[in-house]
Amino acid sequence: MGNKLFQPGETIGPLTKPPITKTQLVMYSGASGDFNPIHTVEEFALEAGLGGVIAHGMLTMAFVGQLLTDVIGIEGELRTFGVRFTGMVRPGDEITCEGRVLETRVEAGKQIVSCEVWAATQGGTKAVRGHAEYAMPAVQ
Repeated sequence: MGNKLFQPGETIGPLTKPPITKTQLVMYSGASGDFNPIHTVEEFALEAGLGGVIAHGMLTMAFVGQLLTDVIGIEGELRTFGVRFTGMVRPGDEITCEGRVLETRVEAGKQIVSCEVWAATQGGTKAVRGHAEYAMPAVQ
């Protein structure tokens, strides 16, 4: 989006991901080193009282990270990014990531953008809520 000036209240996104698959969760377990069986073994997740397998929270956070890096592009700089995990994501869920610009300022020729971000399931459950700040080249 090079050289775009962001305005408070502006929407970021959406980025919609295809439905989560069990294969994707197995692959993410291997890539992340998180082999907790609640993410891959249905019987274990049921016994744990989760109602079935749930996706890794960090996978959902990564989708929000993808939204941010898509928005800021190669010229931007992600300065801070943090989330809280607020809901469960299950195989078959389609995740949509969005954000809203809270405030902007200009420092040293760069626009600094502070925003709230979230990821929600197709049913509207917000699985991740957070905040990010990024810098973009300011338009002269």
